Amino acid sequence: MPTPMPSDARLSRRAVTGGLLALGVAALALPRGARALTNDQATTLVTKVVTEINRVIASGGSTQSMISDFERIFANYADVDIIARSCLGPDARGLSAGQMAAYTRAFQGYIARKYGKRFREFIGGRIEVGGVRPVKSWVEVVSTAYLRGQSPFEVKFLVSDKGGRPLFFDMFIEGISMRLSERTEIGAMLDRNRGSIDGLIADLQKAG
Repeated sequence: MPTPMPSDARLSRRAVTGGLLALGVAALALPRGARALTNDQATTLVTKVVTEINRVIASGGSTQSMISDFERIFANYADVDIIARSCLGPDARGLSAGQMAAYTRAFQGYIARKYGKRFREFIGGRIEVGGVRPVKSWVEVVSTAYLRGQSPFEVKFLVSDKGGRPLFFDMFIEGISMRLSERTEIGAMLDRNRGSIDGLIADLQKAG
């Protein structure tokens, strides 16, 4: 039986894996009015995400190239607009269109830098897609992450086609929502800036 991992190591593992899966972060609320998303469509999406991430991990490229690859994967397969808005929370309602666009761009870059630069530490790891099941108006796809020197652990992607095509809008690593984790981080940044969106955007552009 594997030796139990210290809690701080588990938290670090969750953070890193969230980045590797792109994910890590997720949606504003439970999707409503979604189209007839099928299990196969959701599984196909997650399989593409996992395939590209595994390719990046195994590439041995530079840290900067991995960050760029990660940002591309995140932009292509995650509902970035919804994720960014979710992590900002109620404060998003008061933003102008220009502020929201600037914040979303800064958020995407922040996520790419925060997690993409960790790829090199996990070369040799892999993620495998497993089961799938419909849940309310979305589909849950279960995968297993295998990182070197650690016990395998479960990662769940929540997929919806609310925006017109299948995209993942949340992810749970060992039961922990990446949406909630990132929302806490963004909230702390906003507090440090005394509620200033422009200050938050500036911090996001430097963070990660």
